Amino acid sequence: MLERSSPPWLIDRHESSRRCLKYRRAAGEIVIVTHGGAGWWDPMSDARGDVFRLVQHLEPALNFGEVRKVLRPLAGVLPDFKPEERARDRRAPPIPIAQRWARRPGLRRRSEVWRYLAGRGVTEEVLIAAARSDVVREGRHGSAWFPHRDAAGLVVHVDIRGPTYKGSLTGGSKALFIFHIRKPLRRPRVVVAEAPIDAFSCAAIEHLREDTIYAATGGDMGPSTIAALEALLLARKDLPDALLESAADDNTAGDRYAARHEAIARDVGVPFKRLRPPIEGGDWNDVLISSVSGERPDEE
Repeated sequence: MLERSSPPWLIDRHESSRRCLKYRRAAGEIVIVTHGGAGWWDPMSDARGDVFRLVQHLEPALNFGEVRKVLRPLAGVLPDFKPEERARDRRAPPIPIAQRWARRPGLRRRSEVWRYLAGRGVTEEVLIAAARSDVVREGRHGSAWFPHRDAAGLVVHVDIRGPTYKGSLTGGSKALFIFHIRKPLRRPRVVVAEAPIDAFSCAAIEHLREDTIYAATGGDMGPSTIAALEALLLARKDLPDALLESAADDNTAGDRYAARHEAIARDVGVPFKRLRPPIEGGDWNDVLISSVSGERPDEE
């Protein structure tokens, strides 16, 4: 459907993988095709879904019956992939996530990634601490790489955010993104957000509380992420001030994540609190940007 649109969308082969195809059209127009061609999402917004929703995303005025008419001629039509390039993807041995992480430069002052994060409101205090803690590295095209590490400290997954891209490295196994001040203090409080930039935003708003670990799940939580969060809480459950605060977004999905965070805290035996963004439908980066721009969000 994308390839036969007018003007057509073209696959960005340099930024695509076998499981994640990146299509571009005009400047700033991007659609990521996943789930074997059965799903998609727009990194520039929250839009996602199946092919019916994709047609309505591109042509909002169409109703469902009109969408069906658009799609009917495409039934059974295959994308115009070049067979040799698909075969090359299958032959290429995967590079381990930790090795790909190790190849990227660390966060540097005034670099393109530094400016991108600063443009999202992340304070210099947080950026300096993040660089020292090695929780951000610089990817291509000004994209920030955020690591998930296992219990041994090995990078097992990388979330990627940039001006024109939102995704992750393929082949990893999500755990938790974790960020805190590198001082030998006990940290009984855990703030868990959805995205690493939201974790940075909470840290910036709170001026990097020394008693706090700022974490992010990278979206939905699979078994490895749940296990990582449980392990983090188990290590703190006997501290007198132990607390898990869910900094999930203020929307329906965020409420679902917060409910899961609460269930995990209850099972481990750690007190729980919902740290809801005081912007309707927003996240903690929205709150940070509002505070930086001088706007004051309504209190909950």
